[in-house]
Amino acid sequence: MNKKILPFASGLLVAAMLTACGQGNVKSSDDMAAAEMSLNNEDMYEVHHEGRIYVFDDKGIYESFMAVGETAFRKVRIGEGPHGETIVFGLTGADKKKTSGIASIDMYDGNLEGAEDFYGEMRTEGRIYVFQSLEEMNTARLVGEVPLRYTQIGAGPKGETVVFALNSSNKKQKPEALIAKFKKMNNM
Repeated sequence: MNKKILPFASGLLVAAMLTACGQGNVKSSDDMAAAEMSLNNEDMYEVHHEGRIYVFDDKGIYESFMAVGETAFRKVRIGEGPHGETIVFGLTGADKKKTSGIASIDMYDGNLEGAEDFYGEMRTEGRIYVFQSLEEMNTARLVGEVPLRYTQIGAGPKGETVVFALNSSNKKQKPEALIAKFKKMNNM
């Protein structure tokens, strides 16, 4: 090869390699959307029953628990609830062998934020509390109450009182969108 062409060819080869390497690091909006969906942080369900807190990130497992009262797969933390309750995380078959990366555990522990359009339900003392943010749900768990709320007596699927959590930005408005989402999530 001619000595004058060698540096030029080498430069082209290096440029081509850098371009090829860079292509793998560019993420399309579809890739980013898929990664966000895999977080499984768009909903969380919680049931307080007989000194235990049952936590679910899968609506199907949650509904099965509500019908049967048990979960096939779970991770248990004895006495680790905010008031010494046992925490039971209901798991899917895919999550049962994982030691990390389980959305319900990560959200409960504060290691994963709720999605922007988060939906949460907490059932305790014959009431259903409905949340539009994970932060509001965590606060209610610790405090034991929802300070800003809109309440509908007898509006639950089995006549339960439903409490919709509000915040300082929407405390003077009826939460129409959250009520509609609750009805949709509960097939009402």
